[in-house]
Amino acid sequence: MTDPRRSYATPDGGLPPQSQLLSDRAVFTEAYAVIPRGVMRDIVTSFLPHWSKTRLWVIARPMSGFAETFSHYVMEVSPGGGSPRPEPDAEAEGVLFVTAGEVGLEIEGRAHVLTSGGYAYLPPGCDWQLDARGDVPAVFHWIRKAYEAVEGLDRPEAVVTNENDIDPTAMPDCGGAWATTRFVDPEDMRHDMHVTIVTLQPGAVIPFMETHVMEHGLYVLEGKAAYRLNRDWVEVEAGDYMWLRAFCPQACYAGGPGPFRYLLYKDVNRHMAL
Repeated sequence: MTDPRRSYATPDGGLPPQSQLLSDRAVFTEAYAVIPRGVMRDIVTSFLPHWSKTRLWVIARPMSGFAETFSHYVMEVSPGGGSPRPEPDAEAEGVLFVTAGEVGLEIEGRAHVLTSGGYAYLPPGCDWQLDARGDVPAVFHWIRKAYEAVEGLDRPEAVVTNENDIDPTAMPDCGGAWATTRFVDPEDMRHDMHVTIVTLQPGAVIPFMETHVMEHGLYVLEGKAAYRLNRDWVEVEAGDYMWLRAFCPQACYAGGPGPFRYLLYKDVNRHMAL
């Protein structure tokens, strides 16, 4: 069951009034980018083949100097819309995370219903389809990555669950103020990407400048914080998106008054290509 207290940000769409100032927090640098919720408007949406009654915000895509390992869409599907053939790339794996509405998801002939907080891992080459149900648009994240197969390892199977059915794992030595909700076993070497939810309670911090090989995409689901990205401190809030290049220094201070939570992508468990 979805926790009725849980809050998930979704794009506002629409257009701001002509009277609004142009100044905003959007920034694109050599090491990171911030796409604030206020720039996810109607005129920057995209459409996809074989998807009906659907629009999307593309917030990360592979390109030189930006995201290298993944793409990230925020999908908005009106009731009755969806796709019988959503993924054109047989080598692409995917993760869906629902933030509003309800979707019917069929994977290899098995039917599932996902509501807010619903998560699905879709292995490469699997047969799946999706439709939006209910009376309001379904909104969900769709993160895609080219799967890196390893000799001697099977490909992962599909996973369908809801974050409300998973106990967050507290990070070491923080008294529970910083925790991660993990949808797959982090020691399962079959997986080459992890999509998790990170939660920091008001006043909690990431207490050092993380500098590591994993590329990150972070969509803020709830709350606000001051985030250190490379040389800069930036303020972020629910609905904002951050992309961090590999080795971009990062830290965080959760500003409150409620929890600061974000959906996090990272690439894991593989050798570095030479």
